[in-house]
Amino acid sequence: MIRISCLVHGKGTVSEALKYRHRSVQEIPSGFIAFSHIRRPVVFWNTTWKCNLRCVHCYLSASPLPEWEDELSFEEVEAFIDDLADMRVPLLMLTGGEPLMREDFWDIASYAHDRGLRTALSTNGTLIDEEVARHLKECHIEYVGISLDGANERTHDDFRKQPGSFRRAMEGLKNCISAGLKTGIRITVTRQNYREIGALLDIAVSLGVPRFCVYWLVPSGRGKDIYGQQLSCEEALNILDFLYRKAIELGDKIEILTVDAPQDAVFLMQKMKENGLKDEYESALKLIEFTGDTCSAGERVANVDPAGNVYPCQFAQIPSLKIGNIRERRFSEIWNDDSNKVLNAFRNKQKNLKGACGACEFKNICGGCRVRALSAFGDIWAEDPLCPLASHCDRNSA
Repeated sequence: MIRISCLVHGKGTVSEALKYRHRSVQEIPSGFIAFSHIRRPVVFWNTTWKCNLRCVHCYLSASPLPEWEDELSFEEVEAFIDDLADMRVPLLMLTGGEPLMREDFWDIASYAHDRGLRTALSTNGTLIDEEVARHLKECHIEYVGISLDGANERTHDDFRKQPGSFRRAMEGLKNCISAGLKTGIRITVTRQNYREIGALLDIAVSLGVPRFCVYWLVPSGRGKDIYGQQLSCEEALNILDFLYRKAIELGDKIEILTVDAPQDAVFLMQKMKENGLKDEYESALKLIEFTGDTCSAGERVANVDPAGNVYPCQFAQIPSLKIGNIRERRFSEIWNDDSNKVLNAFRNKQKNLKGACGACEFKNICGGCRVRALSAFGDIWAEDPLCPLASHCDRNSA
């Protein structure tokens, strides 16, 4: 996750982050969770395979009638949450599928809060009426991220394969705002919808949504089936340039982020240098160095699927990258196992990188997306094909 607004405006700088360095997780304001020194991951837990939609880019391949039903029981979830609480992870992201389709969702959310865990919700928004929004607030869900994959009904509904999903997601978004929940809009960009980013950002600003997040398409789950719609690195560069300018223009009105492209931080720093923003450049560089390389997989981010399988990140749900299963060992034991070859490889990825990523002067603060590299070249340590700094990209044409 690259916090464009944070880097551009110097918000959440090292000096500010250091104020919370020796605090407990519970004492750290949510905006600074990612800058804590505590080497415990943000855990993305796919609570269920079930979803009321069938999105074309879903990395979990979730659907209304899933092929797999082997989900963690509530008793297993309690043990999982107990372990995360004892481990003092900074955040538990409840995702799916559609988390609100779990019959025991409210029990899970309440139990996590009772154990002192910060929780957030990743949702398609279609099931959030006014009562659900109020209940989310009462359960102390700290953030609700709602996916909108277009600025209009035609584009979004085509992505989500459900007529009316855009209208219901917008209603859910507004209900969350009315309930006083911190909310965000997320869009996964492809050649089908990237021209609507500006209009969708305008919608976010007009509604007072505090966060706008651009996800780059990853060839995982059903995302592999539409990977021909992946942007070129030149098109991605144009979007980054647009987001950079909008972050400067909008200031504190909204936080702009991108996900699953660590090289975005390098691009931003180069823009600052080109524009003569020396102080901003130095602040951004120190911030990135403080938080570590910007690819968090296997270190500051973990994924647990509905059946309890553990992976380096939510997009890396590949059998060869499976780290363990929480039904067999506690998550804390799996995550802190120094003998785990997959974890060791991800935590020392700079030594393994090849191609343009291996030769890049910025590899210590980047690392690229390993899943995209695997899909493009059959080698998880190859270069990231979406990187605008790689030799195959002509920056002058962007």
